[in-house]
Order: sequence, then C-alpha cells, then structure tokens
Amino acid sequence: MSKKTEDFFFSNFIESAAISCEAAELLKAILCEFDINKLDEYLNKMQDIESRGDATKHKMIHELVRAFITPIERDDIINLSQKLDDVIDAIEDILIHIYINNIKEIREDSIVFASLLIRCCNTTKKTLEEFRHFKKSKKLKELVIEINHMEEEGDKLYIDSMRKLHLTTKDPLTVIAWRNIYEFFEGCCDTCEDVADIIEGIAIGNT
Repeated sequence: MSKKTEDFFFSNFIESAAISCEAAELLKAILCEFDINKLDEYLNKMQDIESRGDATKHKMIHELVRAFITPIERDDIINLSQKLDDVIDAIEDILIHIYINNIKEIREDSIVFASLLIRCCNTTKKTLEEFRHFKKSKKLKELVIEINHMEEEGDKLYIDSMRKLHLTTKDPLTVIAWRNIYEFFEGCCDTCEDVADIIEGIAIGNT
C-alpha cells in the first residue's frame, strides 16, 4: 500500500471530524445570537456544512472501492466514516428541531450543551489525529477516555436540563419541544462516544 493511499484514509477521517467541529461552533453561535427571523438563514448555513460532510464521506467510499490494500479493515473504515458523518447529522438535527418546534427563545442550558458538543467534537478530532499513529500512540487511550467522560457529562446535563424544564415550564407544548431538543443534544454526545469506541476497537484489534 502506498503512503499516499494510507494518508488519504486518515486525512479523510480528520477532515470529517473538522467539519463536525465547524457545525458545533455554528450551532453555538446561532443559539447565543438567536433570532427567529433568521432561522432559514441558519438552516441554510448548517445544511452547507452537512453537505460537505456527505461529500467527504463519498470521497472515502470512492477511494475505498479503488484501493487494493487499506491500512485497516474495510468494514472498520466504512463504520468509522459513517459514524463521523452521523455526528454532523446529529448536530444539524438539533437545529432542524429548533426550527420544526418553532422555538422563539433559547434556554440557557442548551448553550451549555452546545459548548459541550464543541469540546466533544474538538477532542474527537484530536483523537483522529492521533489515530494515524495508533500502533505506537501513548495518547490515544487517554483521548478516548476523555470523550467517554464528556458523554457522561452529557448524560448529567441532559438529566439536569430535563428536570429544570419540568420544574420551571408550565406550557406542555414548550415542554414537549424542549424535551425533544435535549434528547438530540444528548444523542449527539452519544454519537461522539460511538466514534471513540470504534477507534478504540480498531486500535485493539490491530495491535
């Protein structure tokens, strides 16, 4: 296998992770400067990012079809590439459900959740940068554990946010809408952990 081919796969993973970081940063910016009259504009920006994520995944599949030898198992490449794309989709889904539920005011804990997503995505990107050296890396396991801890932080934030929502909100439609949104936030953290678990599994299986 040529060095160029090997570099492509690992660089593609990092590119996907970088796009998820961009999506998470955009989501937080939207929540912090929320204007219901700009929701269509927000969605268009997020959809542009999501489309770049899809294109990156398609480039991966195209190269995988052409490659005679791959640095790791083909199924592992497909699973990791798809799960990275799922992270981007999950971030977009949060904004879509803010739009669908016609949210007019942003709850403060959703901004805290968005900050956590940025940390999750940034650490996922660092993990994939280290993944290139998984056979010798001494940092990879620490980064995977860090993402696991963030997912646990997301679980706690989800519980606290839901509790506060039910204690402070009387309108049942508002409760239903935000319950849905918080579930997508928590699910996005879970997806980042899924990426970390796949990386860890590949590293263990190939060393």
